Amino acid sequence: MTKPEKTLGILGGMGPAAAAEFLRLLAAGAPARSDAEHPRLMMFSDPDIPDRSDGILGTGPDPAPAIRRALLRLAEWGADLLAVPCNTAHHFIDRFRADLPVPLVHIVEATVDAARRCSPEGAWLLSTSGTRASGIYPACAEDRGYRFFHPSEACQERVQRCLRRVKSGDMTEAAGLMRELVEELWSERDCLVVTACTELPLAYAASGLPKDREVSSLQALCDACLDVLYARGNGE
Repeated sequence: MTKPEKTLGILGGMGPAAAAEFLRLLAAGAPARSDAEHPRLMMFSDPDIPDRSDGILGTGPDPAPAIRRALLRLAEWGADLLAVPCNTAHHFIDRFRADLPVPLVHIVEATVDAARRCSPEGAWLLSTSGTRASGIYPACAEDRGYRFFHPSEACQERVQRCLRRVKSGDMTEAAGLMRELVEELWSERDCLVVTACTELPLAYAASGLPKDREVSSLQALCDACLDVLYARGNGE
């Protein structure tokens, strides 16, 4: 195994627990036999970036300038590749992605590709209200000939409560909300669940639901980054 030549720059803080889990997944998934064979990583964790859903829904400031500044800072520090473990942030990143000085591994594209491989017939999409309103996932899925099933508005409110419980550190309540919600969705349509907010995979993992019935956006981003860093195929 050869150590990757590229340095991965990670913009975290949206939220901190999701970014920490992303680092764990990178360490667990790297095909490395020693410390020296792991990739070089740098993280800029900035929890002061304005709320992404509020920005989309018009109830808060636009986070795009702060996100752009942070990604440019990572590139200035020497990152050759960028990753942002926050789905909703990519609605804003798409405005300036083409202007970034180094490539970015796009979590939405990586997650849709993973869902296509795991559940070709379609999947439930669980995301923040901002991501849902942005339409970024359905647009990407349509480009790839894929489809998602969307929870009702009442279910969406429970998704929001679940991810807020993760952000506040209450994993017990988050796990209970996730289990109740997913079992209700499966009673309506029995297909995989895509956790398209990076807090939601943590709630799913704590819920005791079957691991093979979820496509985690955190795991999809991790796998896509490792594919680039280690120049390996992605199974397509």
